[in-house]
Amino acid sequence: MAQIDLYSTPSMSALFSPQAHVQYMLTFEAALARAQARAALFPPSFATSIEVMCKAELFDVAALYREAAIAGTPAIPLVQMLTLLVEGQAKNVVHWGATSQDAIDTALMLQMQEGLALLIERLYEICSACALLTEHHRHTLMVGRTLLQQALPITFGLKTARWLALVVRQIYALHEHRAHTVAVQLGGAAGTLASLGEKGLQVITLLAEELNLPAPDLPWHTERDRVVEIAMTLGIVAGAMAKIAGDIALLAQTEVGEVAEGSVPGKGGSSTLPHKHNPVDAVSAIAAARLANGVIPVLLSTMAQEHERAIGGWQAEWEAIPSLFRFTASAVDHVLQAVSGLQVDTARMRENVTLTHGLVMAESLTMVLASHINKSEARQRVQAACEQALQSGKTLRQIVETEARLYMFLSSEEIDHALNPASYLGSTDAFIDRALASYHTLQSARGEK
Repeated sequence: MAQIDLYSTPSMSALFSPQAHVQYMLTFEAALARAQARAALFPPSFATSIEVMCKAELFDVAALYREAAIAGTPAIPLVQMLTLLVEGQAKNVVHWGATSQDAIDTALMLQMQEGLALLIERLYEICSACALLTEHHRHTLMVGRTLLQQALPITFGLKTARWLALVVRQIYALHEHRAHTVAVQLGGAAGTLASLGEKGLQVITLLAEELNLPAPDLPWHTERDRVVEIAMTLGIVAGAMAKIAGDIALLAQTEVGEVAEGSVPGKGGSSTLPHKHNPVDAVSAIAAARLANGVIPVLLSTMAQEHERAIGGWQAEWEAIPSLFRFTASAVDHVLQAVSGLQVDTARMRENVTLTHGLVMAESLTMVLASHINKSEARQRVQAACEQALQSGKTLRQIVETEARLYMFLSSEEIDHALNPASYLGSTDAFIDRALASYHTLQSARGEK
């Protein structure tokens, strides 16, 4: 339990608490009664009598789950307790024509829909923070790294623009699931709704309206693609958070020192090393993301379900799905904290660009030289110059200016341009503009909803 509390958020823990789970099942029962009354299966007064008792505070939740361990499902003791609470003839139509899985699956869909909304809200906040960083650091030079080695000059604004674009894509994916992947569940004992006679399809439609959930073409008791599609997307969201957090942690290394998480009393210290300022939000985000993605194989394995009702696969979702939402929420929340208070050392970034004495401009020099001679030969000559610079301790510029074979082809202006990091940023500005435009489009769509 301590681990779940550590890698979660208060709102997501509350959403997937036992109390909330009971309430969502009761929400299903109340909506089912209203839908069946609208379909003229019984008087509206029966639905009212059922609905007034569909409040979790009227139930002993702890006792309900103790009985669930014996019954094999929390829906059985819940329906029994609800039936005892409902007065008059209405108690005879509680849970009419439904099965336990209908209540549990629909409750799960309602929880997932709300959980997706909570994640989306926090992801919007990450976008806002990344957009500010991108706009502010559009022209902040830093070195780009491939395989953890210095490669080419980029700008910090480009790096944060890529974070921004990554998070924008996650928001679109989660919105799509909220709108279309979730669905109401109502199939009765074996997915035929035989207990509702000719009214089955009508009740499904009305139930979907009551709960503001899409109505499926068919009941999906043992076809779990909806659940797993959402789960896989949460795994991707968690992975996206790990990417951003990983960048921050690497940039915060002492030897790099280009960013640091915001200082808060008691945050990021060491139990033995007074000088340390650890990137604890990045660390926690990576840990939470790994926990989240550890759940995904379990959910993929639950798709192999037997006939019309599963023997273990469905039940495994009850623990896996809440855990996945908690872990993902934790990863998102920690990344939000990291990017919102990020301290950027622009001077250190400039220093690191010059760390290799100009070698990060080797490709730039090659491209300029290749406009005069064969590209393969140009690459060989620049590579030889780089090796000479490394062995002699001189800068690449010094080697070029003293190497007649290179200098004879290039003017001083061409050399200056080729060895200027700010002149070799390619389409950086355009890429940043695209990321910001995508975010602003998303913002506009959000405002219209």
